[in-house]
Amino acid sequence: MPFALMLMLLLIAFVAVLFVVFRRPMYEIMALSLVGVVAVTGQWSSFFDYLVFPAKSSLFFTIFAFLALAAIFDATHAVSKIVNILLALVGRLSGGAGFVALAASAFMASLSGTGPGNVAASGVFTIPLMKRSGFSPHLAATTEMSASMLGNIIPPAGIIFLSYGIYDSFAPGNLTLGSWIIASYLIGLWFVLQRIVTLVVLCKIEDVKPIPKEDVPVLKEALRDGWPALLLPLVIFIPLLMTALPEQVLISRLGVDGAGYFSKSVMMFTPGIAAAYAIIISRNTGSSAGSGVYGILNVLKTALPNIVPIAATIYLAYALSQAFLGMDANAEIRNWFISLDLSVGTLVIILPLFFCVLGMVLPGSAQVAILGGAMISVFGALGGDPLRLAIMLPAMTGAMEGMTPPLALGLFVAMGIAKSDFIKTSKLALVWIASHLLMTVILLAGILPIIFL
Repeated sequence: MPFALMLMLLLIAFVAVLFVVFRRPMYEIMALSLVGVVAVTGQWSSFFDYLVFPAKSSLFFTIFAFLALAAIFDATHAVSKIVNILLALVGRLSGGAGFVALAASAFMASLSGTGPGNVAASGVFTIPLMKRSGFSPHLAATTEMSASMLGNIIPPAGIIFLSYGIYDSFAPGNLTLGSWIIASYLIGLWFVLQRIVTLVVLCKIEDVKPIPKEDVPVLKEALRDGWPALLLPLVIFIPLLMTALPEQVLISRLGVDGAGYFSKSVMMFTPGIAAAYAIIISRNTGSSAGSGVYGILNVLKTALPNIVPIAATIYLAYALSQAFLGMDANAEIRNWFISLDLSVGTLVIILPLFFCVLGMVLPGSAQVAILGGAMISVFGALGGDPLRLAIMLPAMTGAMEGMTPPLALGLFVAMGIAKSDFIKTSKLALVWIASHLLMTVILLAGILPIIFL
């Protein structure tokens, strides 16, 4: 076994012990891991370079901006208005509360970048709503858990940017960040479809009823109050679509350097534009973010304790990935895997299961930072499409971490809100996990299309 792989396994054990046993924050564990890898490999001369590398990339600042955007969205109640419209549209359907939870929780989790946190924020509303419409406590809990963990698949979740950064280190300039995000949206839609199908089947099995009439808003009133909020996804999506224009079109207009700067600038400005729009439409609603500059500053001040730990974890995980690149771990592990002579078909099945097991003890960001670059290289060397594997990393890592015990924070938070039985909830969670893994294998094998691949 190569030294780089042994070091990765030791690091995984180190992270798991500190996180699961000692319950240390992940940003602290990533910092200790970075120091440990540099010390063991004797890369002290490069330590400062690794530490400042994320700060030289617009990627990290884009992540931070989107995290701040989530706080603005929450303060302006923009998402709650969208939820009301969804309730009016599908509330009268069998299992309608579950579809509302699926849409609202996935959207909010994508902005916050934390599935378990979104379970806590959205679950207090969606889980009681589902239980009132006939969902069993364990079905309500697992539906919310599964919906919230979609946030690590749908942009602009932080792990998606982290995965792009690692892929861009592997194949610099091969795909713009805008194109990466557009493709990630399609992947997210495939997984939303998988959740919908799973939910329909489970609702039929449990004979779930529609939401009580008194809890369903009138569509006309919901649209009158919330139609401006429906434009928020477009405010975010249209600028991203601009960066996904054919590269030659951008180069012909802006030049090679200009095309690169254009993509990065759009990504930096999009959260600000979306935040400004959310504030404008909330000016007369009494929300704190709509009460002027001081109101906005107070919102951001309140949100910083939640934003900074996530941003710090992403920052240090990105730096850690550079330390592994510095010791040429990717080439060493790639050569070892190639010697095993595994087929691409075998890898398509093994890798999702491998990351699923890792998700029992490791957060997705740690998995991507420690193993992402190596697995991308291995998949490409054995005949697979490295870009397809790279863009599927969030689905294999971040989306699974909150569903697979014992690290299943999303599951446990939902279970606590629903007051559901541990055994029944854990068994039903396996259904959601299995259907997620099946969709992962299908997409990784190329059976379903992904834009730009």
